[in-house]
Amino acid sequence: MTVAVKIPEDMELIYEYPEAMTTTYTHYCPGCPHGIVHRLVAEVIDELGIREKCIGVAPVGCSVMIYKYLNVDFVEAAHGRAPAMATGLKRTNPDKIVFTYQGDGDIAAIGIAEALHAANRGELISTVFINNAIYGMTGGQMAPTTLPGMVTTSTPFGRDVRLAGYPVPMSELLAQVEGAVYVTRQMATDLVSIRKTKKAIKRAFMVQLAGLGYSSVEVLSSCSTNWNMGPWEALEWVKEKMIPYFPLGTFKMTDEVKALKVK
Repeated sequence: MTVAVKIPEDMELIYEYPEAMTTTYTHYCPGCPHGIVHRLVAEVIDELGIREKCIGVAPVGCSVMIYKYLNVDFVEAAHGRAPAMATGLKRTNPDKIVFTYQGDGDIAAIGIAEALHAANRGELISTVFINNAIYGMTGGQMAPTTLPGMVTTSTPFGRDVRLAGYPVPMSELLAQVEGAVYVTRQMATDLVSIRKTKKAIKRAFMVQLAGLGYSSVEVLSSCSTNWNMGPWEALEWVKEKMIPYFPLGTFKMTDEVKALKVK
């Protein structure tokens, strides 16, 4: 679905609604960055001219709802199995652009094996995953990325690292395997970080277009509902509390990826 807008003759059009995005009203909680990242993915798809070639894979979690908002082909995977399904789709349809859109509770828990092995094999797929340090859809339980001392519905006294271990640094893990050529962690909490995240997503898709290997973009995000915070407070909490455990930056970028010109 597209939105027709008539521009007065004395005005210049500087922005259009992404063709790769539907006009469905959002169902996400107030302040949730999922919708922002959806839009970034849609803008990248339009700018690269790949909408008719894209296949998205979304597993269980809040991330699964992306198929309602992006005007591209989508399949739904079982919890954690998005990289495995994406592998099959890409290998049988090498001309397609295949990407997964996952949450941290998916990719860093039940799906960690699929993600690491897909990266290690250098599968020509791109991954965008949202790290909000909690299971958002299923009731706010502790996730692999939940911070020490953080209260969740399954850790009412805070995450005890003696019992549950430490937050899983997924990007740092993915960067260690040979098949991964581009691994970065960004966030979507303010205008500057959103612009950087879009550039990272675009580079990840360009990596696939160039046939260079596996690419991953982690996006630090908030979950004000399950964190029991207001939207603005939750966004600030990302900067103050999450970044010390999950530092922003690019953990791996091969020379071939560096050579890609990303506008």
